[in-house]
Amino acid sequence: MIKLIVLDVDGCLTDGKLTYTSDGIETKAFNVKDGLGIKSWISIGNYAAIITGKTSAMVEKRANELGITHFYQGIRDKDRVIKEVIEELGLNRHEVAVIGDDLNDYNMLRHAGRSFTPNDGMDDIKEIVDTVLTRKGGDGVVREMIEILVKDNNQYDEYLGIWV
Repeated sequence: MIKLIVLDVDGCLTDGKLTYTSDGIETKAFNVKDGLGIKSWISIGNYAAIITGKTSAMVEKRANELGITHFYQGIRDKDRVIKEVIEELGLNRHEVAVIGDDLNDYNMLRHAGRSFTPNDGMDDIKEIVDTVLTRKGGDGVVREMIEILVKDNNQYDEYLGIWV
């Protein structure tokens, strides 16, 4: 049973595009469907973590909005951090699912019990993951992953029951 999902940001929670205002401020767009899925995942007693290579106040704000307490930015060695989170939560590798889309996610994906990539993930990543999802990064792909996992975990009724 998967108890922890680990999320990459650029290319998974977002479409991977970097947009800057005329003042040089970076902006990101997050999918509300992913957000509802993450909040629901946590509400039924599971854990979520964000491990991202970039540092962004917007990502921190989004993590706080969603109740993600395991939040790591500016991380070059994502594999090291995922191992620390797994140990902190007292989980085993097979209880962890990871979604990533690019080479900096490679080792982290290999460490997971279950691995996913968006449909527009890099080819090298598609070759190593368990599941290539149908959606693209930023287009509800995290929600797609979560709905697969709650069904596999036999938590779908509880997941739906939050809102229905």
